[in-house]
Amino acid sequence: MATASPPTGQPAAQPIPLSVHLRNFWRRVTEGLEVSQLWSQFESEARASYRLYSHDVAAKTPEGLTRRGHHLHVVKEFFWAVFEKLSPARRVLLLVALILLIIPHTVLQNPGDGGKIYTTEFDLHFWGALILLLLLILEIGDRVVMKRDLQIAREIQTWLLPGAPPQIPGLAIAYATRPANTVAGDYYDVFPRPGKTPEENRVVLAVADVAGKSIPAAMLMATFQASLKTLSTAQVPLDELASNMNRYACSNSQGGLRFTTAFLAEYDAVYRTVHYINAGHNNPILRRASGQIERLDVGGLPFGIMPEVTYQAATVILAPGDWLIIFTDGLVEAVNARDEEYGEVRLLTTLEAGKSLQPNDLLKRLMSDLDVFVGNTPQHDDVTCMLLKSE
Repeated sequence: MATASPPTGQPAAQPIPLSVHLRNFWRRVTEGLEVSQLWSQFESEARASYRLYSHDVAAKTPEGLTRRGHHLHVVKEFFWAVFEKLSPARRVLLLVALILLIIPHTVLQNPGDGGKIYTTEFDLHFWGALILLLLLILEIGDRVVMKRDLQIAREIQTWLLPGAPPQIPGLAIAYATRPANTVAGDYYDVFPRPGKTPEENRVVLAVADVAGKSIPAAMLMATFQASLKTLSTAQVPLDELASNMNRYACSNSQGGLRFTTAFLAEYDAVYRTVHYINAGHNNPILRRASGQIERLDVGGLPFGIMPEVTYQAATVILAPGDWLIIFTDGLVEAVNARDEEYGEVRLLTTLEAGKSLQPNDLLKRLMSDLDVFVGNTPQHDDVTCMLLKSE
């Protein structure tokens, strides 16, 4: 039988070395991350998981236990904290797997005919490991489906937030948000609010923070955005708009448990004024061109606590060179590995160092400084910041 040979002048294909296969396999597993990056990712995920389970353990640990009793109780409660997060069917599979893993390897010898010895071995560890692998596959399947749904929710949430900052005469704006989880409960927006006449046209500036985080907070954030856009079309003063927002929020706040702190403002480009209401939000910082610091603290209670609350509005005039920083508590309460908060002092220091920059550049510097401060420490809250500079 004739065999095919490579054409004259062309070398035969060389086999790919094993080292190349291993390197490609490792790159596919790690997605190109360095060992230090992998360790940082593992450390961050481990801390987040520990915080999830330790919350349940701490809530069920009684006072007055001995040191040994405390350790045993913590181990027991940690087991139940993990165990109860599985479905009943998977709990049974986990129990079966653990039982198979702890059964020792057994060898039975039985005498047979002619003096022969028959040996029977029982090693159920393999089957226990196989059941654990099955559980892992099922949990990963759930995680993939949930991650896909969360990613869709994040994309929808991104559509609700503004894109590039609008062009406003005499005012430069930059904003950014970082969710603690895939989706956030923070909200920010900048949009026009037409008046009865062109001279009464305003620009709405809004930053809000829904109590809680992840999916429940994100759903209420979407509700807040929709109600603000709808109610803003009515030709009513800002304090009445805030009262209407509050009454609507009270109908969806589960008796005040899901309240929303918010800073609402209207900017008049003709007179360079900011007419605002602070509904229980972190007090925005107004840094004058002279270096003087003012806090915008006039307003009332957060939305969603009491339906018949009245709100007081105030007005400030922006002069060229003034900065206005509106933020959520996730920025100043971000913590590092030593459990130290970023704080307003660092925020003001960063602002002072970058006061000559444009808002977009200063925002990048602020977020970079925050990244350096927190490192790999998981954060408990969403971070949102809006910077405005009067020109």
